Amino acid sequence: MFPTKYDDTKEFVPLNIAVLAVSNTRTLETDTSGALLQEMIERDGHRIAERAIVKDDLTAIREQVETWIDAKGVDVVITTGGTGFSGFDVTPEAIEPLFDKRMEGFSVLFHQYSSTTIGTSSIQSRATAGLAGTTFIFCLPGSRGACKDAWDGILKHQLSYKHSPCNLVELMPRLDEHLRGKAG
Repeated sequence: MFPTKYDDTKEFVPLNIAVLAVSNTRTLETDTSGALLQEMIERDGHRIAERAIVKDDLTAIREQVETWIDAKGVDVVITTGGTGFSGFDVTPEAIEPLFDKRMEGFSVLFHQYSSTTIGTSSIQSRATAGLAGTTFIFCLPGSRGACKDAWDGILKHQLSYKHSPCNLVELMPRLDEHLRGKAG
């Protein structure tokens, strides 16, 4: 749907990605969306830093993501689940306060892409993304289709150093420059 261009003169940079499933009913063994994300992440050359599952509990979600934000070996966190409108869906409420910068464009692009596969039902998602410290965080719906749409349509491109004209990976060395006192 969206044009993609790659610069094959650039070397691929594998990222360490943590995957968190948010669910009151799934286990790591029955979490098909998290398993699909892991499969796609590894297929495209990245590494799984860790994979976990937590209940739809604001504190539990936030604590797990904060642990990964503080970890030196995690570049990106992807959550799946808890972005809808049911009474238990609290992933955006748990994660958005952690953002130093919101990535408004991700939600817009996710909804545009998702609407091509599920139509107007895309409005039922509160997918969100942002930057916390030097860690990119993406909160996806819990369905396999939504995870596939987000990864194949957006994330695999923006998390590839080879993607042109720009990508999130090339920004990573500059994410903490304000902490190091360097002007951009």
